[in-house]
Amino acid sequence: MGYTKLNLRNDVEDQAPKFGLEENLEARMARVPLELRQSGLSYQRLGPNYRLPFGHTHRTQEEVYVVIGGSARAKVGEEVVELGVLDALRVDNDTPRSFEAGPEGAELLVVGAPSTGPGDAEVLQSW
Repeated sequence: MGYTKLNLRNDVEDQAPKFGLEENLEARMARVPLELRQSGLSYQRLGPNYRLPFGHTHRTQEEVYVVIGGSARAKVGEEVVELGVLDALRVDNDTPRSFEAGPEGAELLVVGAPSTGPGDAEVLQSW
């Protein structure tokens, strides 16, 4: 079949509990369930005023973060960028990034390309 349809909340497993972050974070990585070949896609929800306890970079993949609900602040390199609904932020693969939700929380769609699979991201603890 030439397409795949699923619901990002109902049909994609939340990865946050595997890392003990389920209280303030929902992270649903849809690359495999959607059978994506050239890109990645995830849905992320951060609780009100929650700051991720880590940042990350990628070896290859660049990402675009789109705020679909609430607001967020992104630390990108040494800059902090304010994000509101429908703001899109592109980040180079090797630029460190992390996020903090606004007072009402934040919902993000994240698109990454090219599709790299596991092992492309480097987690930066306490960044």
